[in-house]
Amino acid sequence: MTLTRRDIAELLGRHGLTPSRALGQNFVADPNTVRRIVRLAEVGPGDAVVEIGPGVGSLTTALAEAGAEVTAVELDRHLVAVLQEVVVPLGVRVVHGDALEVDWAELLAGHDRWALVANLPYNVATTIVLDLLDHVPAIDPMLVMVQREVGERLAAAPGTPAYGIPSVKVALWATAQVVARVPPTVFVPQPRVESVLVRLRRRPSPAVDVDHGALMALVRQAFGQRRKMLRRSLAGRVSPEAFLAAGIAPEARPEQLGIAEWGALTAAVLGEGAEDAGG
Repeated sequence: MTLTRRDIAELLGRHGLTPSRALGQNFVADPNTVRRIVRLAEVGPGDAVVEIGPGVGSLTTALAEAGAEVTAVELDRHLVAVLQEVVVPLGVRVVHGDALEVDWAELLAGHDRWALVANLPYNVATTIVLDLLDHVPAIDPMLVMVQREVGERLAAAPGTPAYGIPSVKVALWATAQVVARVPPTVFVPQPRVESVLVRLRRRPSPAVDVDHGALMALVRQAFGQRRKMLRRSLAGRVSPEAFLAAGIAPEARPEQLGIAEWGALTAAVLGEGAEDAGG
């Protein structure tokens, strides 16, 4: 049975707990919502699922009831006791740890491929998603619930107001799509913002074949002055010849470039460097 608002209040009261604002805790308290998330995640019997920030186990319970083999990573040691009571009897493995510090290779060793399904803490959601894309290829696909503005940035297309550094980083590794909106009323406590569900699927290989560190350095510098033309924001790093070689207008602004254009510009800059080193 998935958890209702009354179940959550009773659990928290019995364990003497209140949701932590510092940890970004907003627990889903609507059985229909967690079942919807499981449907959108397209997971079922035999699928290996990792959940980050399970809280009191609302979504965890629904994932387990769908037949998934769930590993839940929870930072708050006080909630680990709740999870041991609620979801361990359902066969869920509960791990006390920080998703930004755990040894993912060790944690995920039992399967070659995992799905991430999670209501991520708002304050670290972007960092977690980008870190997993960078370093944990075993996790694919991902379905994450995040603050609406965060979700729109993760999935934003070039030329849109939400497009920025996270959008480019996601596009390097994956495709992303906002697949549903979630109102504040389904949470305990209710956040002041709307949430969305974002689905991310890894590309078979990175979108561009260049040094990723060099690419993101260019992106960060450009978006640090996003209102300026690239020839100004990237002055000293990108020469007129590199813009020409990449086919990028120096008068363009960073939000106008998709991942392919960022790759071309990076390749042109690195190519100049190689010529200088060799000459």
